[in-house]
Amino acid sequence: MKPETIIDAITRQDWLGTAGDAIQPAIIKAFEAGGETGQQLKDFLHGTWLGHPLHPVITDVPIGAWTAAAVLDCLELSGQRKYAPGADAAIAIGLVGALGAAVTGLTDWTGLTKKKRRIGLLHAFLNIGATALYATSYILRRRQDSRGPAIGLALVGYGIVSASAYLGGHLVYAEQVGVDHTATSDEYPKEFVAVLPDAELAENTMRRVQAGSIPVLLARKDGEIFAIAHTCSHLGGPLSEGALLPDGSVRCPWHGSVFSLADGRVLAGPATEPQPKFDVRVTNGQIEVRLFQPQNK
Repeated sequence: MKPETIIDAITRQDWLGTAGDAIQPAIIKAFEAGGETGQQLKDFLHGTWLGHPLHPVITDVPIGAWTAAAVLDCLELSGQRKYAPGADAAIAIGLVGALGAAVTGLTDWTGLTKKKRRIGLLHAFLNIGATALYATSYILRRRQDSRGPAIGLALVGYGIVSASAYLGGHLVYAEQVGVDHTATSDEYPKEFVAVLPDAELAENTMRRVQAGSIPVLLARKDGEIFAIAHTCSHLGGPLSEGALLPDGSVRCPWHGSVFSLADGRVLAGPATEPQPKFDVRVTNGQIEVRLFQPQNK
C-alpha cells in the first residue's frame, strides 16, 4: 500500500474524529480552568519560551533510547549477555522520555483541526501502545525466566514506535505542523515599499496589505503604525481577522496565539516562533514598510 493511501485511510476513520471531538475540548478546558497559570503551563509545553516546539526535542529521548535498546537486545539474543544491563537502562530512560513526549504532544495536538487531528490522534494511540509494551517488557526483565518474552515485547514496541514516527514525520513535512509559517521562499522587502495610503488606516484598526509577494499586517494603535507578518507562524492563520488588543498586541483568530505588534514576539502560545517585524514610515501620504533593520549603534 502506498504511503499516501495509508494516510488517506487514516483520515477517513470516523472513530478518530469522534474520539478527537471528545478529547480535544477536555484538554483545552483543563488548561483554561487553570487561568493564567494554566496558560503559562500550556505555553511552556508548547515551547513558546524556547522559540521552537518542545515536543520534537523530547521525542528524541525515547526514540534514541529504544533504538539503543533494540541494538543491545539483539546482541544479547546473539549470546552476548553483557549487554543486558545497558538494554534495561535504555528501556527505562525511554519510558521517562515517553511521558514528557506524551504531555507536550497532546498539548500541541489541541491546536490541530480535522485531517491533522485524526493523524495526530492515531500517532498518539500508537505511542501509548508502544509505551505499554515497553513498560511490560521492563517489568518482565526483572525475572530471568521471562527475559526472552520481555525482549520480544520490546522489539514489537519498537516496530510500533517506528510506524508512529512515520506519522509524526508526515505531520511535520506534509501537513506542516510545528513549522514556522512565516518562512517562505518569497523575498521579504529590504527597501521601503508603499503598501497603503495613510488615510485608509484608521485608529484602532488592522489591515492586510501586500509588500511585493509578502502579506503584511498593518495596525494603527495610539497614533502609531505597526507592521508584522500577516500569516501566523503557528499554522498560518490570517492575523487581520483576529483581535487587536488594548495592550498593543494581536490575537490570531485560529488558535489564539498572541503577538506583540511592537516587535512580533510571542506573548501567548501555541505559537513558538515570533512574527517578522517591519520598519514603517509615511512618505507623501503613503505607508511604506521594509523588513526590520536594526540600527547600528
